[in-house]
Amino acid sequence: MTVPSSTPADSGKQIALRAPSALDLRELLRRNQTARAALALLLLLLYNAFFTTNFLSVGTFNANLTQVATIVIVAVGMTFVIATGGIDLSVGALMAIAGVIAPMFLREANQFGAPWIGLVLAFVAPVLITGLCGLFNGTLVTWVGLQPIIATLVLFLAGRGIAQVLVNGQLIEFRNLGSPLVAQFEFIGLGSIFGIRFQIILMAVVVAVAAWVLASTVFGRYVLATGGNESAARLAGVPVRRIKLAVYTISGLLSGLAGLIVVAINRSADPHAVGELMELDAIAAVAVGGTPLIGGQATMVGTLLGALIIQLLRFTLISHNVSDGLARIVIAIVIVVAVMLQRQRSS
Repeated sequence: MTVPSSTPADSGKQIALRAPSALDLRELLRRNQTARAALALLLLLLYNAFFTTNFLSVGTFNANLTQVATIVIVAVGMTFVIATGGIDLSVGALMAIAGVIAPMFLREANQFGAPWIGLVLAFVAPVLITGLCGLFNGTLVTWVGLQPIIATLVLFLAGRGIAQVLVNGQLIEFRNLGSPLVAQFEFIGLGSIFGIRFQIILMAVVVAVAAWVLASTVFGRYVLATGGNESAARLAGVPVRRIKLAVYTISGLLSGLAGLIVVAINRSADPHAVGELMELDAIAAVAVGGTPLIGGQATMVGTLLGALIIQLLRFTLISHNVSDGLARIVIAIVIVVAVMLQRQRSS
């Protein structure tokens, strides 16, 4: 009896059907920081499932995701900016601007003929204004020629000052506005659909749309080309200036949206506190998730994972009676390790 020899096609099928080996998985983890982030998140989830009381509950689920939702939304815009080789330090200040503008339209809702127009403007106007602020950042980078860190430092410093001037430095509490539309406005931060906070759903939509744009559209390819090699991208016909203007505008729009969520949750607008240190949280989420800070590559799913890792690590430490100060030190070490792994992979 003769044994039939395998054909090249048969060999190809055997290779295609071969299950991933441990060596393949190790190679994936070595080369792909997003995969490492996913593994780290899985380990944190498993640890908390076994050792943290009431972790597997809807309340804990909502609590953790509501803590991280605004960071993820801002970090998505930051990912676009970093993918082009830039940085945006103004996101926290833009959140403050959006946060103090919204109550102005709620307070004057009856002045627009129909109160619902004031409610719509309370959502739309702040986001459009912060989008214009983002466009201003992009203009300083592309037309004036300032380095991104300097260009966005302008609104980092002046933006919060603008927010404070708009309300004379005062805290505005929504419950004192006397408008029946306040409860409807607060839905963006406090409302739920099927037991899931609306801001969590909004976060998921933002991440999904951004991931699709980055992976499947010409704009996404242009973003990565601009960050990878700006001169070569320009020679290849990529509208580099328009791409940079667009990503800073997107960052501004998403910062404004996050600002609305924060003031809706707090039921107040504090120009001093809204968005404080948000730029650092967003950059940390991007770095831990696997997007190199030098540009040319980006992963929206990684950014989501990075934000979740930082939040869940903080939750885990505090739940096990670790002081907030020590928790911050541990998170800082995690960020340093993540950046070092990025550099190791690049080299």
